Amino acid sequence: MLFIILTFTIFLLINMPIAFTIGISASLFFLQQSTIPFSLAVQRMVTGTQSFPLLAVPFFILAGHIMNASGITQRLLKFADALAGHIRGSIAQASIVLSILMGGISGSSNADAAMETRLLMPTMRAKGYSDGFSTCVLAFGSLIVPIIPPSIGLILYGFVGQVSIGRLFIAGIIPGILMGGALMITTYLIAKHRNYDPVLPPRKKLKEILLDIKESIWALLFPVLLVFTIRMGIFTPSEAGAFAVVYAIWVGFFIHKELDFQKLRQAIKDTVEDNAIIMLIVSMASILGYVLAYGRIPQSLAQFLLGISTNPAIVMGIIILFLFLVGTVMEGTVNILLLTPILLPIVQRVGYDPVHFGIIMAILIQLGGVTPPVGVNMYTVCSLSGVPVSVFLKDSWPFLLAILAVVILLVIFPQLCMFLPNLLMPQ
Repeated sequence: MLFIILTFTIFLLINMPIAFTIGISASLFFLQQSTIPFSLAVQRMVTGTQSFPLLAVPFFILAGHIMNASGITQRLLKFADALAGHIRGSIAQASIVLSILMGGISGSSNADAAMETRLLMPTMRAKGYSDGFSTCVLAFGSLIVPIIPPSIGLILYGFVGQVSIGRLFIAGIIPGILMGGALMITTYLIAKHRNYDPVLPPRKKLKEILLDIKESIWALLFPVLLVFTIRMGIFTPSEAGAFAVVYAIWVGFFIHKELDFQKLRQAIKDTVEDNAIIMLIVSMASILGYVLAYGRIPQSLAQFLLGISTNPAIVMGIIILFLFLVGTVMEGTVNILLLTPILLPIVQRVGYDPVHFGIIMAILIQLGGVTPPVGVNMYTVCSLSGVPVSVFLKDSWPFLLAILAVVILLVIFPQLCMFLPNLLMPQ
């Protein structure tokens, strides 16, 4: 096992693609064992992707791409500006609200970061916002997207941990809104301190807001329909994903009339590429999952942590620190697939609900997208805007503290996660 860990670390340090890092290092275990045939590694690759809940992943990815091609984003931006454009840091505030709204559509933080950077960075510069402030708002705002349903990360967590995906979806709503609120407060305080937007545009009248709601209604209805259909048992999460695709095509072709076959073809192409990456990682992680189970790694780690302390708060504190550090060096999807079977039994033994822990884990892993050396969202925003990473990092700490404050709040008050799922989908 030590040799496998060493190989994994070396491959990670030389920047080998993460799927092959996992697959090759895990496969070495079978080469070392004379009693286990190597063909079992291949079987694990295949069976690891043969799961009905995983069907939700390509469906929601496709629905997100189609909706982005259907003119929904511009309508949501207009609505977000109507809600928050009169607050200090106006366009920055609108970008955070847009991320909250996009959470009910996209499910991809990196896609949201790229889209909003292209769309809003020029306006932020024209308003005199510093590049560090602007990139931080865009990158940290994008972290909200995978927490509000539909979330690909929560689907994968539910699949690996055998946790209700429907309850996870509903549990993400309040934490996602809290993340948005924390970032908006941080943005307001920085904008006021730096005297951004000394002359604010007037608050939109109720009539104007209602008109913007009317234009955005089909996008705003989607997450509501998603939660409603899953709660009422009309659809499973996988069937809801298929419904989302049909809904997106219908809105794009017949309501907004901005979707054509060329855009649809591009959306399908992008979906195939995104899904291929995720499924390859899932299949490789299945090999490693078998190795971890065979070596009783989850049980050993549980005994080690519980040997330090049986106090739930201390155990959770150690796990939070661990997840934050691991998130800085490995991509989020990989962390969910690898760490869920290891950490979930531990937190359950000390009394935490798996749905509650799933939301906390998802947020902490997403923080890896804005911290070096991996920092996919950070690099995306900085690359598209031409801003050095050092400038981003200098302004990032208030936003990082805001998200960590939300995590601590969710740990102390679990009902912030559990209220809605217990109300709408009681066990």
